[in-house]
Amino acid sequence: MAVPIMQAVRVGAYVVKQHVTGRKRYPLVLMLEPLFRCNLACAGCGKIDYPAAILNQRMSVQECLDADTEAGAPVIAVAGGEPLLHKEMPEIIRGLIARKKYVYLCTNALLLEKKMDDYEPSPFFSWDVHLDGDQAMHDASVCQDGVYERAVAAIKKAKARGFRLSINCTVFDGTDPKRLANFFDEVMAMGVDGIMTAPGYAYERAPDQAHFLNRQKTKQLFRDVFRLGKGKKWRFTQSPLFLNFLAGNEQYHCTPWGKPLRNVFGWQRPCYLLGEGYAKTFQELMDDTKWDDYGTGNYEKCADCMVHSGYESTAVMDAVRRPWHIAKVALFGPETEKPMAPEISLANQRPAEYVFTQHVDARMAEISAAKKPAKPPRVTVVDAPASAPVVAADAAD
Repeated sequence: MAVPIMQAVRVGAYVVKQHVTGRKRYPLVLMLEPLFRCNLACAGCGKIDYPAAILNQRMSVQECLDADTEAGAPVIAVAGGEPLLHKEMPEIIRGLIARKKYVYLCTNALLLEKKMDDYEPSPFFSWDVHLDGDQAMHDASVCQDGVYERAVAAIKKAKARGFRLSINCTVFDGTDPKRLANFFDEVMAMGVDGIMTAPGYAYERAPDQAHFLNRQKTKQLFRDVFRLGKGKKWRFTQSPLFLNFLAGNEQYHCTPWGKPLRNVFGWQRPCYLLGEGYAKTFQELMDDTKWDDYGTGNYEKCADCMVHSGYESTAVMDAVRRPWHIAKVALFGPETEKPMAPEISLANQRPAEYVFTQHVDARMAEISAAKKPAKPPRVTVVDAPASAPVVAADAAD
């Protein structure tokens, strides 16, 4: 299995407990983004388009641990930006592991070999390496030659050192199914523990807007890939029902609260992909977010989204309700021949709102205010004989 048995059991028990207690909304994975700064500038990324003052911000170790305390999710994905640029990242990871949380540290692997000695193999820890296809595909995706070779070298070293390691493969329009299937064969041969895959989300701030998949193209691409994978032992770190959803066989609605995001702005509304507002606390995020305003069919920005941060939790919750269904899909794989499930209507979706600039301006104002020095004391000179000067200091206004 791509996911260790003990992890699957503990996460499954957590989900069942939420259902038994009647909790309507609960987190499955805490998305933790301690910084936005990255050492790559990928054309499909909408996470790094911030002024330098914001890119220089870091969540502290305590803020990261407090986010875990607030959310209480059994799994934590540490993303960015590039997390290995954070000087306190080893301490953050150790603190989360000490709480017996299952931690996935997402990285583009450019710093992995250099930083590897700062971490130790653990059943609670896994590297999650960004790898968007074979050498030509990946280097084109990250807009820099040689990144694939460095990532693969780091993957092999990490596996030799006893670390668990999965890859995170994002696919875009124009991806050839045979080539992607061959890539999955290659990474399995490298000895990685699992594959996480999903279509790229159409970030409004991404430089390349031409290569994001719509939902129909996503479904057809994954059907073609899974058809080529029949009989192969590809290991995915995702629910079989989420893979079935990617292949067009489930009419799922988004569960944005299943993977809440905490970053340098606060708790992001409504999800990891959309920054439409921020809450100061996790409880405020859960209680005050207008969840029904978002998701495919409800909001224009969500129209083509099929990303795991929104739909993986839906699949996991469905597995609890229909255990026989996940057992069938796990045994036989996603359906690739029968008609696809009906698509969600977009007729009543509300138009997109563009609020990026106002959130950036608000954060920049906070940073500027924090940097202002305290007002110095007002100095008053008191008349006195020349031989005995006296100076009195009054409190600042």
